[in-house]
Amino acid sequence: MPLEEMLILTTPPDRLAQARQTGLTLGHMAYRVGRGPHLFRSGNPTPLRGGLMVLDVRGFDGRGEPGPLCQQILRECSARGFSGVICSFEGRPMPLLERVVTALDDLLPRKKLSLHVPELYGLCTNNAGVLISSALSGGSLVQRLEEAALRFGGPERLTLLVERVAEDFFLPSPNGSGRPLSREELARQLQERAPSVFFSNDLCARYFTYMSRENGAHFVLFDDAVSIRKKLQTAHRLGIPKAVLSLPEADDLLARLLDRE
Repeated sequence: MPLEEMLILTTPPDRLAQARQTGLTLGHMAYRVGRGPHLFRSGNPTPLRGGLMVLDVRGFDGRGEPGPLCQQILRECSARGFSGVICSFEGRPMPLLERVVTALDDLLPRKKLSLHVPELYGLCTNNAGVLISSALSGGSLVQRLEEAALRFGGPERLTLLVERVAEDFFLPSPNGSGRPLSREELARQLQERAPSVFFSNDLCARYFTYMSRENGAHFVLFDDAVSIRKKLQTAHRLGIPKAVLSLPEADDLLARLLDRE
């Protein structure tokens, strides 16, 4: 299967024209759960049609009942011709959102709609694709995905969440966390240090090391089009049917990722 067939490209409304040019299935980052709870949509005038709804919960207070919200989601999917819903729920799990996920997991398949949920909500579902992040600072992506497949009932139950990595770690790293690097910072380091760059088959990511006079040894881990493509190929080989990639995170890599330059 071509990688384009497994990719869902999530896009905010103001990048919709650019996203459509890729020909990929789109996830519309135009929806959020508000007080009530009720479904709110961005006021952007560009009409939405096809693809998937991406549902955000920033600012949600966690109160209310799931039934009316789930019906609003179903009506919007029907009106817009959406093929599914991606629950972009960040932060700690909320009991109400667990009930929403459970209800959608029952309702959406009846309408032949897909559902993709964060890993923290995966055990609330029987049918949804569970979003597993591709971002690792240690271990093995294959092992991570195989363990998730065992936990959630098979690779067909997983959806790879492609999160672009760019981090600078002190060595040794006591907690496995590095300092996030902007694109500009990473490019500057690559240009100024001209390091030898290597590829980690376990992490499916690029890396290099350097010494700083101020604080010693550093390890820089980052993604490019080649490493992201490798992550997608790894997921496909393991039987994972779908992957989600953010346009704002990867707009500079898409042409190479899709072999269009």
